[in-house]
Amino acid sequence: MNAKELDINQTLDHVAQSLNAILESRNIQNPIMIGIHTGGVWVAQQLHQRLKLNEPLGTLDISFYRDDFTRVGINPQVQPSTLPLSVDDRHIILVDDVLYTGRTIRAAFNELFDYGRPASIMLAVLVERDGRELPIQADAVGQHVALEAGEQIKLQGPEPLTLTTTQA
Repeated sequence: MNAKELDINQTLDHVAQSLNAILESRNIQNPIMIGIHTGGVWVAQQLHQRLKLNEPLGTLDISFYRDDFTRVGINPQVQPSTLPLSVDDRHIILVDDVLYTGRTIRAAFNELFDYGRPASIMLAVLVERDGRELPIQADAVGQHVALEAGEQIKLQGPEPLTLTTTQA
């Protein structure tokens, strides 16, 4: 499937259903959902509503945790991370828009562990694509998207959420 064929609402519903099944099977109640800036926060806002979670939504900006920080410098739109609750011994649902190399998720793990030691971390993504460089896999995936060599996929939003593919 390519980005043009992706129904965002249906894909969000699929991720929410997958997360509900995981939470039920693991008997997890009151997880903390955390979105990764920027697209992951937009997806997390939608999932947070669909799952009717009680705990406030947290956000992470992993700019200072990226492994290419010294090469690309500071993102001009760095946002503060906000975790309204302690992550110690809590079950976390980490949300991102696109899972590609796995490096963004690795950076998010590093930042989360600087805040404490979660009981568990589940990863939910709207879109997964080929090209993993690190052994990271999502627990809940909306869609797998096949892209041509040199193509990139980007979530735009927040209203409406749309996916676009471009040549890198």
